[in-house]
Amino acid sequence: MSALTVPLLRRVLLRPHDSTKPAGPSRCGVQPPAGRFAPGLPAISDGQMLFLLHLVHKMRAPEDGGGRVGIIMNGSPLFSGDAESDPSNIRKWLLENDLVEAIVGLPTNMFFNTGIPTYIWILGNTKQPDRQGKVQLIDGTLFWTKMRKSLGSKNREISDDDRAKIVQLYADFEEADPDFSKSLRNDEFGYWTITVERPQLDDDGKPVTDRKGKPKPDTKKRDTENVPFAYGGSTAGPAGKLDVIQSYFDTEVKPHVPDAWIDWTKIKTGYEISFTRHFYKCVPPRPLAEIDADLEKQVAKILDLLREVEK
Repeated sequence: MSALTVPLLRRVLLRPHDSTKPAGPSRCGVQPPAGRFAPGLPAISDGQMLFLLHLVHKMRAPEDGGGRVGIIMNGSPLFSGDAESDPSNIRKWLLENDLVEAIVGLPTNMFFNTGIPTYIWILGNTKQPDRQGKVQLIDGTLFWTKMRKSLGSKNREISDDDRAKIVQLYADFEEADPDFSKSLRNDEFGYWTITVERPQLDDDGKPVTDRKGKPKPDTKKRDTENVPFAYGGSTAGPAGKLDVIQSYFDTEVKPHVPDAWIDWTKIKTGYEISFTRHFYKCVPPRPLAEIDADLEKQVAKILDLLREVEK
């Protein structure tokens, strides 16, 4: 890709194949960090983010009119990778530079030979003032029309009416139906992974200490927790690191394991975009009386069938 000379573009639309694999750092002609791939390189098994970075690099500069990108990818680029992994760092770079404008979740079974969920990423470097510092998530999974004839796994399509509804959600932005659209600050996708330690205990059940009198951690009891930037309603973003993490630890961890402590030297920063979390709808279980009534009906049907067999 680096060998190609491609002009800077105003608008780009792309859908890389789900199984596209990057050529690797040496074959791409770069060693991270460098150039368009400075934020990070994705896993060798998934090159979608490689395409994403390439397209962002090819957007025209804001002073020249700016550029916009639309790219369809599966769910992997939204959440793959732990904190400070390359995929997470790529998301961090995109969000901290305010390049992600909206992400639209599409219906399943939209493409030939694959029924996996897919998403449209809309990126730009000249956001409107009301969209700056924010990302709009749109749940378009229910806006589809059944095809008369399936094409492999593809048995759904987005009709003109479906498309108009999704576009209207995008246009309405913060006034859109909250069941299908969420407007979130860029930092609301960030989190810290903290390492929680507990002490080794001797035969008498007392903590084992080092030469300085500090308790030695028990590696078998070591655990990690992901603390959202926005925990407790915080709007401080990365700057709230110490206060938010301590508040989370005191509220969510300490009451259950009083002898635990945080290893502040191992804290990592990550970013992920979870559609499931933001659009989750709790469906309460059916009342037991209703379930019992259904079971009784089924048992009665089975008994009737058995009586007919015995005749």
